[in-house]
Amino acid sequence: MIVIGEKISIIAKKVREAMTNRDPKPIQEIASAQWKAGAHMIDVNIGPAEEKGEDLMTWMVNIIQEVVPLPLCLDTTNSNALEAGLKAHNNQWGRALINSTSNEPERFVMLELAARHNAQVIGLTLGKGGLPADAEERAAIASEIMARAMEYGLPLEDLFLDPLILQVCTMQSHAMHAIKAVRMFQELNDPPMKTVVGLSNISNGAPKDMRSLIDRTFLTLLMHEGLTAAIMNPLDKDLMAVMKTTDIFLGKTLYAHSYLEM
Repeated sequence: MIVIGEKISIIAKKVREAMTNRDPKPIQEIASAQWKAGAHMIDVNIGPAEEKGEDLMTWMVNIIQEVVPLPLCLDTTNSNALEAGLKAHNNQWGRALINSTSNEPERFVMLELAARHNAQVIGLTLGKGGLPADAEERAAIASEIMARAMEYGLPLEDLFLDPLILQVCTMQSHAMHAIKAVRMFQELNDPPMKTVVGLSNISNGAPKDMRSLIDRTFLTLLMHEGLTAAIMNPLDKDLMAVMKTTDIFLGKTLYAHSYLEM
């Protein structure tokens, strides 16, 4: 499974201050730690970035890829900042991933940018009418996003469908709808569609000492349904161990006594 490291986000005080002060060291340290812990890609969340967003995203891409030989998942609603990041991205380490388009008209531009810059994109199954009610509505929205992607000239293999993970402590029933949606998404195309989740959303709002357990358990259920990728915390050793162990049971990895070290 593809692990997208989630720790570089403007929501985190340390990261936000580093962005404001243009101090590369804290951001590079977090990126390096996630890479060494097993991340295959690094999420770079700069938020709306309404002022000087292009400069900020360009700077972020450059300083991270100076120290980490990984592709980046570029996370902002500012399309100009996003395009600046795509131009700066070093594709030697792999293609960039855009986070994200949806069924909201203001996010259609992300498909255009993905097609223009040979990037991949996350399709969040969020529609104009608000939150999807169940797995079936998520699949219907996914179908519309897929059709729109083809209109923009984006190959379906470059689209990762996201079932929209909501916190279990307030919207418990949606957890199983999301799991079912991951299975349904794959049935929308041959070859099966790729899928991705923002894993830590499931435990958002839960007590801190419970969050890792909730994330680990939910990840196992999602992987059983064929999840392709997760934006998650690779610095959580227990979470990474559960992911690797689940891969063993699913036959994705050959068992060896040292599999946790691989």
